[in-house]
Amino acid sequence: MSLSSALFSGISGLNTLGNSMTVIGDNIANVNTVGFKGSRVTFQDVLSQTVATTSGTAQVGRGTILADISSSFSQGSFESTNSTTDLAIGGQGFFIVRDAASVNNDYYTRAGEFRFDKDGNFVNPAGYIVRGWGLDADTGEDYGSIADITLQSFTSSPRETDHVTVIANLDSDATSLTAALETAWDGSDASPIGGTAYEYQTSLKVYDSLGSTHDMTVYYDLQAGSTWEYIITCNPAEDVRAGAGVGQGLLARGTIVFNDSSGSIQGITMQRFDPDSPTGNGNWDDTAPLSVNWGVDEPKNTNGYLEFAPEFIGGYPMAVEFDLGSRWDGSNWVPGSLATSQYATASTTIFQSSNGYGAGDLQSVNVGTDGVITGQYSNGQVIPLYRVALAKFQNVQGLYKEGGNLYRETRVSGDPITGRPGSNGLGSISPNSLEQSNVDIATEFVKMITTQRGFQANSKIITVTDQMLAELINMKR
Repeated sequence: MSLSSALFSGISGLNTLGNSMTVIGDNIANVNTVGFKGSRVTFQDVLSQTVATTSGTAQVGRGTILADISSSFSQGSFESTNSTTDLAIGGQGFFIVRDAASVNNDYYTRAGEFRFDKDGNFVNPAGYIVRGWGLDADTGEDYGSIADITLQSFTSSPRETDHVTVIANLDSDATSLTAALETAWDGSDASPIGGTAYEYQTSLKVYDSLGSTHDMTVYYDLQAGSTWEYIITCNPAEDVRAGAGVGQGLLARGTIVFNDSSGSIQGITMQRFDPDSPTGNGNWDDTAPLSVNWGVDEPKNTNGYLEFAPEFIGGYPMAVEFDLGSRWDGSNWVPGSLATSQYATASTTIFQSSNGYGAGDLQSVNVGTDGVITGQYSNGQVIPLYRVALAKFQNVQGLYKEGGNLYRETRVSGDPITGRPGSNGLGSISPNSLEQSNVDIATEFVKMITTQRGFQANSKIITVTDQMLAELINMKR
């Protein structure tokens, strides 16, 4: 009886060590598999048999059995790649992917080898779609619930200009060249204004709602003392306001009053030209430049800037803030870090810009450490598109391996806890990187040697026990 038990103990050792070698072989086979997590085998003894001894009873073991095969979810090293959509997780999270052929069938993976397919889906090599949140293009904030990351459009819509900044220095030693700048403007002529009618001019581009560009020019001339006048103009051929006549292309006029000693802005006024004014039947009245052909004086908006209204598309006037570097706070003009000035140096433009942009085509995408996917467009815009979602589990050992570097949640693993990369212990994302297998091949070789020796020893138990049984049978001869 005891000899047969020895045989079964040896067999249990062979079976268990054989399974252990299978796990070791799987680890070594996946030493170069992206995101692979190595496994280890735990043995435990089998229920012992009670035998009689001179001192009473004792227990004799009956061999071994597999207790557990667990995965090691330790961090793997990162390999740098030249693909911006290759992602690696530095932490305990998992990417969430969905089988496009299934509904509500999410899987989890550490392998971040992703790309965009022909339909704009952000997928892994098996075609499973990565999950995340859509982002508001203006604020960059998440909206909605977790959904497939799919590019709906490969173009960036245009945005019309609603703010222009023109910071200049106007020479305090200049002289007045024209009594009133607006009287020197003739929008019906090929050259609307002569070069000797103003002290200084600067131009910049603005965009209409369809993304077309238009040149906007500001002309300056000294009026008297430390007061300068300016007019804001555009190409008369692009001004679609009806009834402007010689005022075609003339959008607004105003004054800038500087402090005599400091050269800083003390006050700004603006009047918009209204071609549809009932006085003068909408015609430009050069004999009465202060007539009601001009719009409401000082049209400040809620942001504290003066505002003019070009119209490049019929029936769709724009509202554009004119920023000279000083903003009205309700009682005073408050200068910014850069502001238009009057110093004893040549008139020059210090800084100018306008917001808005034309339509653009998607040129490339980038992913940040916070999981935000941004699109770079040919119009210079960088627009946030999606944020990659991560998930973690209370019991990662309870996850079920599906193959293809995928895991599936089970009752034992618990429900996934999802969130943004970098929050709630989910780990951050490293773009242009792939997480390598965490298998240590040297350790696996040592395990392979000890397993082989254990297997060899157990086989000896069987052969020796067989010899002992043979001797027992030969006693009958």
